[in-house]
Amino acid sequence: QVQLVESGGGLVQTGGSLRLSCAASGLTFSRYAMGWFRQAPGKEREFVAAISWSAGITYYADSVKGRFTISRDNAKNTVYLQMSSLSPQDTAIYYCAARADYYSAYKDEKDYNYWGQGTQVTVSS
Repeated sequence: QVQLVESGGGLVQTGGSLRLSCAASGLTFSRYAMGWFRQAPGKEREFVAAISWSAGITYYADSVKGRFTISRDNAKNTVYLQMSSLSPQDTAIYYCAARADYYSAYKDEKDYNYWGQGTQVTVSS
């Protein structure tokens, strides 16, 4: 049974930083591409960042480029999202997702097989 468990969300002031973690179990993590998505209140879920199995390929949404960094530790079965220079527009539930893939990273949520339950990030002004 595949499980993705996000953690690290919380309340932070504008300009602050947070690091999200997503711990995976029930899968061979090193054979999975991983992604982060977010959903703000009243909005559709959107792509944030993605990373290939080897971390050789990463993609970012334009809105987070230069502020967020995705990384992974295959020995720990964990993917991270380091977020800095946060603004209220980053307030959302953040989800991690996994795709069984040995080639690339993916921006489309339809490409992912498994999802976590999400972690809330709230940025106060």
